[in-house]
Amino acid sequence: MRNPLAEKVVDIKPSGIRKFFDIASEMKDAISLGVGEPDFDTPWHIRDEGIYSLEKGKTHYTSNAGLKELREEIANYIYRKQGIRYQEPMKEIVVTVGGSEAIDIGFRAMVNPGDEVLIPQPSFVSYEPCAVLAGAKPVIIDLKAENEFRLTARELEEAITDRTKILVLPFPNNPTGAIMERADLEAIAEVILKHDIYVMSDEIYSEMSYKEKHVSIAQLPGMKERTILINGFSKAYAMTGWRLGYACGPANIIEQMIKIHQFAIMCAPTTSQYAAVEALKNGDEDVAEMCTAYNQRRRYLMHAFREMGLECFEPYGAFYTFPCIKEFGMTSDEFAMKFLEEEKVAVVPGTAFGDCGEGYLRLSYATSLENLKTAMSRLEKFVKKLRQEQKK
Repeated sequence: MRNPLAEKVVDIKPSGIRKFFDIASEMKDAISLGVGEPDFDTPWHIRDEGIYSLEKGKTHYTSNAGLKELREEIANYIYRKQGIRYQEPMKEIVVTVGGSEAIDIGFRAMVNPGDEVLIPQPSFVSYEPCAVLAGAKPVIIDLKAENEFRLTARELEEAITDRTKILVLPFPNNPTGAIMERADLEAIAEVILKHDIYVMSDEIYSEMSYKEKHVSIAQLPGMKERTILINGFSKAYAMTGWRLGYACGPANIIEQMIKIHQFAIMCAPTTSQYAAVEALKNGDEDVAEMCTAYNQRRRYLMHAFREMGLECFEPYGAFYTFPCIKEFGMTSDEFAMKFLEEEKVAVVPGTAFGDCGEGYLRLSYATSLENLKTAMSRLEKFVKKLRQEQKK
């Protein structure tokens, strides 16, 4: 019987994020610091707008690319927050089923077989498989702790070949919490322009930047024309289940992304789109309130790591920490599994986000401070036990 499966799909590894979460979900009194989902409910006024749209019978397809009002509000939001002006939102913006779909159709619209996509790692699990499914060759750039997991211009320059077409720029970063400041991006932009390549800038955590206001590479001279800016509503507005994201970029690229979206999806969920309009118009205070809580938790975790002597660079973005566990002589997977079995706390091995994540763990602080305190107490106990065993 002929093999019904596509080899390139079979060869893709399943996501390493869900494994420990699934085990923890079956454990009594387990705490999960694994899944990157806000613990807040979607603010009520946003939910109410979604409910109102249902009551009014707004349950039909929208335009393939999304509601006109929503695309206009996205353009207003991007200009208000970052000073980037998309003057033709009907041509330069597409509303997608989460930011993940925007990544997928962005690659499929832009790459030809054999084109190279540069992917800094550790980073979100979808970039590499989506590039492969689009027919591209992923080229991994290993980010380094001594650089605070930022991408440097030198690392970028060394990775570029005559086949390079797209650089993925995943900042603020999942899983490390690293950010790129303006000076970092200016150096990167020089290399991008020199080699005439494009950027897929995933800015889903743009609202969660605790050191300084988020800077997009699309703000820099000459970069808006060669950047696909990806964002969404899941993280900032606690709207993960609404499944809504968007991409902004040059009209000729967005046109082809809409074509793929049209045939694969038709349109993003209508109810979610009406709720998203309300989020953009009146959600700034909600975002600020949630980010204040995240920052408090972030500071608490950094203090806890210092108290137990666990090495961790200070993250200034998203809602993750990336502590180093190399001192214990265990793989990230071994540490995470043993920690889960003995102390009932689920974390994600750094290798879920690329091979260079070996020796690290991702801990999400998108959970209550009470949960974090209990988890850190258990981690401190676990770490002390491992250190005592090493002395024997």
